[in-house]
Amino acid sequence: MAIKTPLYEQHLELGAKMTEFAGYLMPLQYSSIVSEHQVVRTTVGIFDLCHMGEILITGSGAQQFLNYLTTNNVANLVPGAIQYNLLTNASGGVVDDILVYRVPEGYYLVVNAANKDKDYQWLLAHATKDVHVQDLSEDTALVAVQGPNSIQVVEKIFNCSFADLRYYQFVDLMYNGMTVRISRTGYTGEDGFEIYMPLTAAVPLWRDLLTIGEPYQIQPIGLGARDTLRLEMRMSLYGHELTDATSPLEAGLERFVDFDKGEFLGREVLLKQKQEGIDRKLVGFVLKDRGISRHGYAITNGEKIIGHVTSGTISPSTGKSIGLGYVASEYAKVGKTIFIQIRQQQVPAQIIKGRFVSTKK
Repeated sequence: MAIKTPLYEQHLELGAKMTEFAGYLMPLQYSSIVSEHQVVRTTVGIFDLCHMGEILITGSGAQQFLNYLTTNNVANLVPGAIQYNLLTNASGGVVDDILVYRVPEGYYLVVNAANKDKDYQWLLAHATKDVHVQDLSEDTALVAVQGPNSIQVVEKIFNCSFADLRYYQFVDLMYNGMTVRISRTGYTGEDGFEIYMPLTAAVPLWRDLLTIGEPYQIQPIGLGARDTLRLEMRMSLYGHELTDATSPLEAGLERFVDFDKGEFLGREVLLKQKQEGIDRKLVGFVLKDRGISRHGYAITNGEKIIGHVTSGTISPSTGKSIGLGYVASEYAKVGKTIFIQIRQQQVPAQIIKGRFVSTKK
């Protein structure tokens, strides 16, 4: 049976259409995906992210332990800073993409909802005697506030300025007598914040956000718009662009792989890929004709299948049909025309560089 988040009843009161995702009952949309998408791009929206996982790593060996299991260098983190990182397996595949927070007691990991049990077991299996792994997911709620007006809303809620809190930094503050963690992060490409809290704070904070945010045109946002927002920003989604069989280099994430930090799981495989080249690459594309590319659709060059679509949608910001997919490296050139097999049609698409839309953030 799907799990209800602490905000489940709030979603029903707001008329949300619910769906099961990663074992949780989550709001797919409240009004429409397109209108909710535009709210985040123009004003401010709030998201229920209580399904995400949180894991605390402590102990004298915590830094060495994490540096062995991830590609980025956690030694570079200072207190109050956050790092995008990748858990990898021995073959260089991505176990999960995560956020690492440098907290006073150690490292606070935020992992994808669908992977949190897998990640927890993965970490436990590799933990040494001087490392303690604690799953905080069942006791933690998470709400995201995203959009150009997000800072005004969050400042009013907490009665303080966040002007000095930079992107990928966090601070712990009090709310209704409880400690909450506020990070300047998000999955939308807009300015925004993610707020971690005890379960009992979720409903009061959600209601406060809707009330205080009303002058700023705040609205609740579902998973549907969360997906279109991240796709416009070319942000990878685990299970689509990232998998256990996908390497960070194939996914265009080499900047998050520190080969100089020393040994880590999968390093030799990834180093060989770096030196010898990779067989496939993740590309972004825009369809030239009508149609919507979907996960799993074949990408072709004439009659030859050269790859597959990982994500696709109609961009609410541009009205164009956009997508991401892996293609053989020889075809992964900006400006090149490829073809998406949509039913019985081969629809032409052009490979583009960078994000599908630009934002002010």
